[in-house]
Formats: sequence, C-alpha cells, structure tokens
Amino acid sequence: MSIRAKVANLSPVHVVRQIAGMYYGWNIALVAFLSTGISVGMTGYAFGAFVEPLEDEFGWTRAQVNWGVALSFVSGVVAPIVGRLMDRVGARPVMVVSLLIMSTGFLLRSSMDNLWQFYLYSAVVYVGMPGATVMPAGRLVGMWFPKTRGRMMGMVTSGNNFGGLTIVPLAAAIIATAGWRWAFASLGLISAGLAVLVFLVIRERPVEVVPAGGNASAVKEIPGVSGRAALHSMSFYLITIGVTSGAFTYSVILSQMIPHLTSEGFSDGAAAAALTVTAAFGLSSKIIFGLLSEKITALLAFVLSLAIQAAGLVLFIIAGGSQLAWVAVTVFGLGFGGMGALIPLTLAEAFGLKSFGTIMGFVSVVGILPQLIGPLFAGYVFDERGSYTIPFGIIVGMFIVGGIALLAARRSPMSNLEAT
Repeated sequence: MSIRAKVANLSPVHVVRQIAGMYYGWNIALVAFLSTGISVGMTGYAFGAFVEPLEDEFGWTRAQVNWGVALSFVSGVVAPIVGRLMDRVGARPVMVVSLLIMSTGFLLRSSMDNLWQFYLYSAVVYVGMPGATVMPAGRLVGMWFPKTRGRMMGMVTSGNNFGGLTIVPLAAAIIATAGWRWAFASLGLISAGLAVLVFLVIRERPVEVVPAGGNASAVKEIPGVSGRAALHSMSFYLITIGVTSGAFTYSVILSQMIPHLTSEGFSDGAAAAALTVTAAFGLSSKIIFGLLSEKITALLAFVLSLAIQAAGLVLFIIAGGSQLAWVAVTVFGLGFGGMGALIPLTLAEAFGLKSFGTIMGFVSVVGILPQLIGPLFAGYVFDERGSYTIPFGIIVGMFIVGGIALLAARRSPMSNLEAT
C-alpha cells in the first residue's frame, strides 16, 4: 500500500503512535495546533482577563478598552495580502514572520502608558494574526491529510480551545501575582518561541506522495479554483455572509464573557472558570464537527454550529446571574467550538486549495465588520445600560441570518467554477 493510501486510512486514534515519525504530517499537525491555538488564546480568550486591570490602572471605560479588540479588524485588512503571499511562498515563512510580529505587539503592550499606545500595539498584534492561525492551518491540513481533512482540521483547530484552557488561567495567574505588564510580556515571549518551533518543523507538503518513478511537477499542481473564479460565484458571497455572522462569536462573545458574567454577579474566578469550561467543550466539539463534516458536508455542519450557538446565547440572556448560566456556557461551547474547523473546511470544500489563502483573505476582509462593530457596540451598550442583553440578542439574529445564507449557498450552482 502506498504512503498516500496509508495516510488516507488513518484515524484520530493513531495520533500518539504516528507523532513519533512514521508520517511527518503529524508533526505538521501538532505545530499548527500549537500556533493556531495559542495565538487565538492570547488574542481572543485572554483579552477579557486584561479588561478590568486596564480599567483600574488607567481609568479607561469599557468601550475604550474594547477598542483594543475592535482593532482586530486590522487582521481583515491584511488578510488578502497574507493569503496571497502564502499561496506564493508557502505557509512556513508566513507563519514565522506573523508570530514574530505578534510577539513584538505583546512585548510593546507590556510597556504602554497611554491609550493610543494600547491601540497601536494592539494593531501590531492583529497584523500577525492571519498568518499565525487558521489560514496556514487550513492549507497545511489540506496538503498533508487530503482524505481525512475534516477530522484533522477538527483536531488541529481544537488548539484554539486548548489555548483558552491554558492561556486564560496562565494570564490570570500572572496578572494576579506580577501584574498585567508581565502577563503581556510573557505572551510575547511565548509567541516568539512558537516562531522558532514553526521554523524548525513546518514543511509545505509531503514529498512522500510523489508516485514511484513519477514526475514531482505533477504533485505541485494543487486542485481548486482561482480567486477570480470564486469572486464570480454567488456561493462565495453567501458563504461569506455565513462566516461573517459567525465571527461575532470571536469579536463579542469570547472577549466579553468574563466581563458579562462578573457584571451579573459571578466572581472573577468563577467567570474565568466559565470561559475555561467554554473552551473545554469547544475543544471536543471541533473534533465532533470535523468528523461530522465528512458525513454531511462542512457547510451543513456549519449551519448546525450556528444554531447551537444561538441557543446558547438565548440561555445566557435568560440566565442572568443564575446557575443556568453554566448550562448556557456548555451549550454555547458545544456550538462555537466547531466554527474554527468549519470555516476553512467550508471554503476548501467549495473552492479547493489552489487559491485557498487568497479566497480566505477575501472572506476575512468582510470579517472586518464584526471585529470593528461588535466589541464597540457591546462596550457602549454596557456603559449605558450595564448589561450585554441587547448585543447578545442581536447576535442571535445574526446567527440565524448566517445559517440561512449557508443553506442558500448549498443550492447555489457551482458549475461555473472549473477546478484547475
């Protein structure tokens, strides 16, 4: 049996055995898991741990602090450039440079004394995000695990939740013992360490899949459509609506979960624990949704993910500060976790890998809207009303719209796109 066939038949239970070296793809998957997960953990999950310390230190309002996460729209601005570059030069150089840029931003944050510095250094962090997270992970998984892409993407992107499980308590512990400056500096050093690991381990694609006596140039041809062809498809725009609606999870729900729960009467420790529980359930749901995508398609699995998240947010609204909030945390975590895997899987399923970075970059541009509007709106409403009920309710509506758009994309003809 060829190595290609052996890899195609692997199941997740072989991970521990294979990581030692039988198939180098497992090393790629592990490093992609760490880069994606820890980067998301540092920029998304852990942001809430810094909100109140920064308010206490500088007297900033919640809306002012939330501008720090709203500046994640910068990721959308640079994503098409990063994606196009990745399609040209490969994932490794893009990941290394991106992680070093993030490291610089976190280290600079540790020395800030003014609000404008917080905004500038936050923008630097977000410049590095696209090339350190799901964009290269989607490409690498598609290259190294073409037949088991769904389950492997679920396993790799479960790193996002691993980041939440590890980085949030780490940041909270450092803030409690040494202060927020040391916490930011520590995150910067972790990011730099990841850059070194990526440089040493990541390779673009497996040379082992070249057939015996075959021509390596044939392997270099990557299936899929061009970015131009994707832009001429109605499916692209419908999928983009679905992805953009789901992005409000990252820009609002994750970044504001700790402040929301503390405002409802939870202690700081309980609120941090709730976010950790969300990450734990999200981790398992990525693997579940990854496997499910191989059975019912990534697009339909994405619709289910949005529906479960909407149900979780409704429970948050109803629960207030009651114990029902823990049920909301569980339900929401089960739904939102799948999105990290399903976004790249849906795009790869629809358009292939030939211009994956470019197409995902185009989608990310529209993702500027939830990144910019979501946290600012949530912050302003909280400053006025002392509650996140209205923002959460609006996002439920966004999830419903996104699910309808994805279902419409499933019926949109794709015959005008020719895989080349």
